[in-house]
Amino acid sequence: MVSFISVRTWVEVLATVGYVGKAPRAPGTFGTLAALPLVFGLSFLGEILWMVATFVLVVFSIVVSSLYEQEFQRHDAKEVVIDEVAGFAVAMLWLPITWQSFVAAFVLFRFFDILKPPPIRQVDQKVPGGLGVVADDVLAGAFTNLLLHWLSHQTGWLG
Repeated sequence: MVSFISVRTWVEVLATVGYVGKAPRAPGTFGTLAALPLVFGLSFLGEILWMVATFVLVVFSIVVSSLYEQEFQRHDAKEVVIDEVAGFAVAMLWLPITWQSFVAAFVLFRFFDILKPPPIRQVDQKVPGGLGVVADDVLAGAFTNLLLHWLSHQTGWLG
């Protein structure tokens, strides 16, 4: 007898990144940690494919987050961490793949994602659905990325 996993279960597994988002404390931080090997792998694709794969990941995250909202009737649930994965992928886009880049991006991304300075806070509060779940993290990732690109060009510190 063959048993199939329900759509609801698949949505939960994907949205929580294999249940990483079910961590009792700091699920967003654990979701970002789960993104590290994925981002490392994406960096080997080359600049254009890396950008395309990141875009696809963002769109996929929006779809999964939307499905999670429909299935569980909860907006931006803390266990949904696929948005952190997408946001961190944006944060690391085209940065040098060095330990300094990963550490700096991790710290800055979590800073922007947790504190949500304007306009990230406004996006988080006003954009509905799966797009709203993911958009604030993508914006936090973009802020992180821009700041680290500037730092890299100014100092060369990132390698």
